[in-house]
Amino acid sequence: MLLSKIKKKALKLVGGLELVDFGFALPYTWVLVEGPEGKALGVAMTLPEEVQRYNNSISEPSLGVFIEKADSLNVIERTLGLAAINAVSQYHIDLSNADWTDVLGLLPENAGRVALIGNMPPLADELRRRGFNVFVFERNAKLWDRDTYSDALEYHLLPEMDAVIASASCLVNGTVDMLLDRARKARLFVLTGPTGQLLPEFLKGTGVTHLASVKVVDIERALLGLKLGSFKGFEEGNRKYVVEV
Repeated sequence: MLLSKIKKKALKLVGGLELVDFGFALPYTWVLVEGPEGKALGVAMTLPEEVQRYNNSISEPSLGVFIEKADSLNVIERTLGLAAINAVSQYHIDLSNADWTDVLGLLPENAGRVALIGNMPPLADELRRRGFNVFVFERNAKLWDRDTYSDALEYHLLPEMDAVIASASCLVNGTVDMLLDRARKARLFVLTGPTGQLLPEFLKGTGVTHLASVKVVDIERALLGLKLGSFKGFEEGNRKYVVEV
């Protein structure tokens, strides 16, 4: 499991960092850390449709304990673990060579078949407007529309794709390993969205080519948005970036 490998790398970077606060919430679970260089906020998309039981084996929260649970079969623990990994990543990440743009800038005009993992209507609409041949896959039936395929078809269709833009929530629901395996022929594989705040070096050699995520530049504003369950409020404290893996 990719998360098992990522957590081992993340655990090596927790020295000197303190868990300041955290919350399992909608739309994002979040973890706030602090070290000598300041604070960093990491998030992971909360997937309520994946939750079977609202229980948690963690009794004494800490940064290390959260990260150890990143590959747990309990989705609450897994979400907290990934948010903690993202917090550590955001504390250490070097964005001096990042492109301060969004995922659209990565696709060449001749991208061919483009798979979107997760129904992201604004992105899908823009890609179609630009003439790309787009295949949208979605696990949550509540988010389906007439142009959406069930994620059950990913196994069969991903080998035919030239580019894959995957919501980084695939790390939370545990499908990322299958996606990377089936999309090995894709020239471009992007993890996108706030959940993709990982250090690029955590994904070297996996098949992921880029991360298109967000840097929280106004922690107080973003954190207030998260506590109020407001995506817009959280987004106002962010800046989008793209980095190569």
